[in-house]
Amino acid sequence: GGGIQRRTDFPPPPSAPAQKPVKPIAKISAPAYYTYKVDPLVRVKVPSVAPKSEMAELTLASTTGIRFSEAMPLLVEFDLSAEKDVSEAITKHYAAQQEFAWISGNGLNTRAEQALRVLADAASHGLDPAEYAVHVPNASFSMDDMPGRQKELAAFELELSARVLRYIRDSVRGRIDPNRLSGYHDFAPKPLDLAKELEKLSRTFDTAVLLDSYHPQNEEYRQLRIELETLAAAEENDIVVDPKLLLKPGGKSTELPKVIALIERQATPEFATKHTILLALSRGKEDYTSELVPLIKEAQEVKGLKGDGVIGPRTVQVFAGVSKADRVGKVRVALEQLRWLPSELGARRVFINQPAYTATYYENGVETLSMRTVVGKVSNQTSFFQDEIEQIDYNPYWGVPQSIIVNEMLPRLRGDPGYLDRAGYEVTNAKGERISSSSVNWSQYGGKVPYNVRQTPSEANALGELKILFPNKHAIYMHDTPQKALFDRESRAFSHGCVRLHQPREMAAALLGKDVDYIKSKLAAGHASEKIPGNIPVYVAYFTAWPDKHGAVAYFPDVYGRDDKVLTAIEKTAAVRAPQS
Repeated sequence: GGGIQRRTDFPPPPSAPAQKPVKPIAKISAPAYYTYKVDPLVRVKVPSVAPKSEMAELTLASTTGIRFSEAMPLLVEFDLSAEKDVSEAITKHYAAQQEFAWISGNGLNTRAEQALRVLADAASHGLDPAEYAVHVPNASFSMDDMPGRQKELAAFELELSARVLRYIRDSVRGRIDPNRLSGYHDFAPKPLDLAKELEKLSRTFDTAVLLDSYHPQNEEYRQLRIELETLAAAEENDIVVDPKLLLKPGGKSTELPKVIALIERQATPEFATKHTILLALSRGKEDYTSELVPLIKEAQEVKGLKGDGVIGPRTVQVFAGVSKADRVGKVRVALEQLRWLPSELGARRVFINQPAYTATYYENGVETLSMRTVVGKVSNQTSFFQDEIEQIDYNPYWGVPQSIIVNEMLPRLRGDPGYLDRAGYEVTNAKGERISSSSVNWSQYGGKVPYNVRQTPSEANALGELKILFPNKHAIYMHDTPQKALFDRESRAFSHGCVRLHQPREMAAALLGKDVDYIKSKLAAGHASEKIPGNIPVYVAYFTAWPDKHGAVAYFPDVYGRDDKVLTAIEKTAAVRAPQS
């Protein structure tokens, strides 16, 4: 034969399906800090009244005084500015109220005198008395100018009402709106009916007691006020070191001689004897040489710090303390931030203080458990808000947030689509159907991935063996972690925003009113959830000055740099409220 006949008329291969172009990854950004804006003041409107009658004219000359409703026509041209809600409350109150609240006869009454004393003492609450200043009429006046006197008293009536309401507003809610600071601040506005409060003030016999009741009524607030008073009488530190100093071996800084001087001053006799020569040779030197490293490490360890030889903010704080000016600023910020929280924090509660890296449980108002935490790193900051604890998940799944899927997983998945399958993650579509990670063309997604990803329970699970939930829009909760070594660090800002607990079993047991053996048995039983009985508030808070259980105020580095933003907002508020020349 002729051999194998080879076919040469094959049809052309089918066209390959068109590939979707690779989308660039649009990373999900963290919440932003804002440029704080203060609402402008508005002019207080005096309730409209009928023109003065002849009888009113006669009454104006009376030595026994007049009703406020009769004095209103005198205030037509009176110029008084206040916050919008304060202005509305004044207009509403005096439209219905015929009488003076602060005036009796032709002078100030006891109610007004008490109010003025309280406003003058505003600094003891970390407030600025200038923002509540009122023009007080002279005690003496001419009987020949009664209309002038009555006009002066009527103006004082409105001005004192405006400043007292501002004081109440600031005491209850704070001078600034925290939600205007950043996307990390999340507080529901506190309800406050200022017209109702003005009505109370117009009838009270003890103005001082009533005004004091608007401030936070918790022990922490009281202790911070005591600290502020103590600071007012204290002297400034004689050696002030840059609180943001970060000096590593081999570096150089003008702050180093100050640190050496403080170490020498605070040295024990044994330490001083051991390092006499080195301390003497190091005075005034700015170079952090290798010879100094053992000295710094040992000095750190003597103070209970980790002896790593790095002179950072925590080492500076322990040796130099915090300057008086900085302490005053931190306490003022702390007092302001406490006004954002409920007046009474709750007899049973969890308080997380991010700058201190601690989580504390209170029972009957008493601290019974406190532990180290890890909080969000600077690029993934933990928010500042309050909530209620609802449940505990044992051997939990970790639902990966979209920000982590897009920012951290997506770049790897484009080159290694099966990565999630191998690493113990489950991928589900919008219908809840589980699919293989390798079956997805991850390159077609940029800023929004239409799949849910969760990590199954295991020793490697990012949440460890349990998590404590208080559902919130920030997806923040407390949980265990397999990265135990991080709790040995002094600065512990390493998470993606959630709060990692050093003793999660103990916290879970406290919340449930059980012992740790109960938690151990639940963990041994596998994945499960358990509701927390009762309503337990949790404060995911941020205080760089905070009293310990003995009442001593401790100071902490401002890990996220938020204090300056609060102080700047307070300054802007003061500028808007300042009298215009």
